[in-house]
Amino acid sequence: MENSVKKEYQDHVKSITPKPNLPLDMLKAFLVGGVICCIGQGIINTAASLGADKQTAASWSSFLLILISVILTGFGLFAKIADFGGAGALVPITGFANGISSCALEFQTEGQVFGIGTRLFFIGGPVIVYGLATSGGLGLIYYILLRMGVI
Repeated sequence: MENSVKKEYQDHVKSITPKPNLPLDMLKAFLVGGVICCIGQGIINTAASLGADKQTAASWSSFLLILISVILTGFGLFAKIADFGGAGALVPITGFANGISSCALEFQTEGQVFGIGTRLFFIGGPVIVYGLATSGGLGLIYYILLRMGVI
């Protein structure tokens, strides 16, 4: 009896689960990610044409992409873009900015420290920890290879 109920449930779930269209999903991710990258490159080109050096132009691009992402998250538009473009919207720096800002919006009613502050570190903490650990490990490898004369 129990196996037949499980089988019925699995059949029901299978019948209502949407079937992904992988080529279409990949195309949409490529388009959305491409548009984000084109916007970033446009910001770099504009900053460079205004006299900024390469590093400063790239910094402005990162800053403005994050700002745009946070503003779109605040107005509820980033979720629609992410629903359409999937990983194309979530993989670049805009996805991380969305993750942080959406947590801040969701938990702002719990206060500055226990709401926003706690949730921001809950999302951003692993990224910071793994980023520091990876850069430290790669720095150590670089130092060892440098001391050995390999580099």
